Amino acid sequence: MSEHAHAHVPELTPAEAEQLAQDAANAMWSRDHVAQSMAMALDEVRPGFARLSMVIRQDMVNGHAICHGGMLFTLADTAFAYACNSHNHNTVASACHIDFLAPSHLGETLVAEAHERALSGRAGVYDVTVSTAKGKTVALFRGKSARIKGEVTASLVQA
Repeated sequence: MSEHAHAHVPELTPAEAEQLAQDAANAMWSRDHVAQSMAMALDEVRPGFARLSMVIRQDMVNGHAICHGGMLFTLADTAFAYACNSHNHNTVASACHIDFLAPSHLGETLVAEAHERALSGRAGVYDVTVSTAKGKTVALFRGKSARIKGEVTASLVQA
């Protein structure tokens, strides 16, 4: 076996890990047309964590005059995506679940906070809480992630 077969990869300093998370988020954001079209804001990202927000628009309200569950899911899923890609490894969802707990309404700001709960090998588990700006929890989301080939900050080949 060569001497480089088990070469140790140096651990990142906290500042380097924070910068890597920000660089990965910036790379993702530049290609994230869904989040941009829904006028989401990427409020904070750090290793294993992301916070996004979104104001509920008229085109996000359903026939019951409340925010459509699909919009809540998309916000939570997007926060999950930024948290699980914050280590700069291309990562996708392998499964997710959402519980809708309370309605939200036109004009309210929703905040989704994603927290890494477990990361082992290529798999991770993340919890996302979606709340109003006033702190009322409207949904709880759990996402399971799977790391795939590549790095987030690597340039993508455009078709």
